Amino acid sequence: MYPMSERSDGVMRTKDEEGLETASVGLGSRASEEAAHGWTFLSNHAHVLLCIARDRDARLRDIAAEVGITERAVQRILGELEDAGVVVRERRGRRNHYEIDGEIPLRHPLEAHRSIGDLLDLLRQPSSAAE
Repeated sequence: MYPMSERSDGVMRTKDEEGLETASVGLGSRASEEAAHGWTFLSNHAHVLLCIARDRDARLRDIAAEVGITERAVQRILGELEDAGVVVRERRGRRNHYEIDGEIPLRHPLEAHRSIGDLLDLLRQPSSAAE
């Protein structure tokens, strides 16, 4: 990956060796530090799922800012999670509300003995630590 550059509109852009550009909006300092290192232990799917577990009424914009990806990428990931039956989206007025099926097993054979709920329980911060 080539170094990240920030435009005056707050959009962070990166280019890979093939010249493909990605854009991220509203990166927090923690997300931008992780992006600068090039990888994290969890996928963006796990990050999006964790954001929804923390706030079932989260907006795409808020999730994108927290994860450090575009709103379009969040929309695609949520669609994939819905197709897999992990997330159910319910329209409430002008907003979406999400429910997570924590009983679904993780997808990779190495972790299939654990469920989505097990992963979320491990990753969620205790309420006292979030204050």
